[in-house]
Amino acid sequence: MIPFSPPRIDDKICSEVVAALKSGWITTGPRTKTFEKKITDYCGNKNTLCLNSATAGLEIMLRWFGVREGDEVILPAYTYSATANVIIHCGAKPVFVDVNKHDFNISVSEIEKAITPKTKVIMPVDFGGLPCDYDEINALAEKHKNKFEARTENQKLLGRIMVLSDAAHSFGASYKGKKTGALTDVSVFSFHAVKNLTTAEGGAVALNLPAPFDNEDIYKALCVSTLHGQNKDALAKTQKGNWKYDIVEAGYKYNMTDLCAAIGLIELERYDNDTLKKRKHIVDLYNSLLKNDLRFELPMFETTDKTSCYHLYPLRIKNITEAQRDLIMQEIFNADVSVNVHFIPVPAMSFYKNMGYDIKNYPTTYDNFSREISLPVFYDLTDEQVKTVVNAVVQGINKILS
Repeated sequence: MIPFSPPRIDDKICSEVVAALKSGWITTGPRTKTFEKKITDYCGNKNTLCLNSATAGLEIMLRWFGVREGDEVILPAYTYSATANVIIHCGAKPVFVDVNKHDFNISVSEIEKAITPKTKVIMPVDFGGLPCDYDEINALAEKHKNKFEARTENQKLLGRIMVLSDAAHSFGASYKGKKTGALTDVSVFSFHAVKNLTTAEGGAVALNLPAPFDNEDIYKALCVSTLHGQNKDALAKTQKGNWKYDIVEAGYKYNMTDLCAAIGLIELERYDNDTLKKRKHIVDLYNSLLKNDLRFELPMFETTDKTSCYHLYPLRIKNITEAQRDLIMQEIFNADVSVNVHFIPVPAMSFYKNMGYDIKNYPTTYDNFSREISLPVFYDLTDEQVKTVVNAVVQGINKILS
């Protein structure tokens, strides 16, 4: 069976994890702090906080900005549930909008239609690793600042809608010469097991807020908020006689461990010159094998301004129904090839349907979803396996559409 997206776990990673175990630091410690600094250097943002998930990062930034009941947050209908769930956790209203036809990313024109005085945050999602149209999205936040109604000190200080990028897929991608993480007020990465760069579980908040915000001060405050509101972490308490601490707020338990950071440090060290090169090779091979079949709509990986990090290969098949797509997928599985769908749109999920959302209101989202099959992309995928995947896809389509 060709798997869909197993992590790359080799001797180098195992050795670094063992070294972390033997060091005595298995929770948040020196490796986590080093990882944060290296991410900041890599992305070009101002400060980085590593946490136990991207979900934690999105939620803590909504709470930092004061998002609460009565507020609205704009996001694409085409995303994973985490993007919407954190809005619900804060008591606010998710305002879904449709996506572009040419890619899977949020539509700028649909964002603008959805902005109201209640809008506090726009949450674009870099689907599959391709950055959104950030110049245009950032310009919208500025254009509508007179409509913005600030209710907290941080909202007053920013004076406009915050752009909080869900960059879970796009670590290492670039837009107009800048890497994701440095493109908006705040970006949040995922280092989940299936991501290009994994820490087993984990995520990071890339702070990039404009003046007069002090991103270092925000980083320090978030360290407290994400560790139970405790004003000293375990590393600080190791100093002689420095055991005493205080709880200054009712915080959360979101910290990353050094065991996770150990994996991330190795992954980051070889990311550009090894991981991304291999992933690009795989998607280029898929493209070369699929491009002449007019039944396929190939994914977008590069434009004049954007370069993807090749997280997914979201293949669309022309002129099929959702039911036909599902049958084709079953044929592919029967050939011992694992494929997936990214994603079942959030408004189509039971919880959100029960809140009154209807996928029919997002026609492009549904059209993309109904025809999409994600093909395997992972470091150890061989050229022969790629050919096997393509053969399984073609045979599956031939059987169902014949």
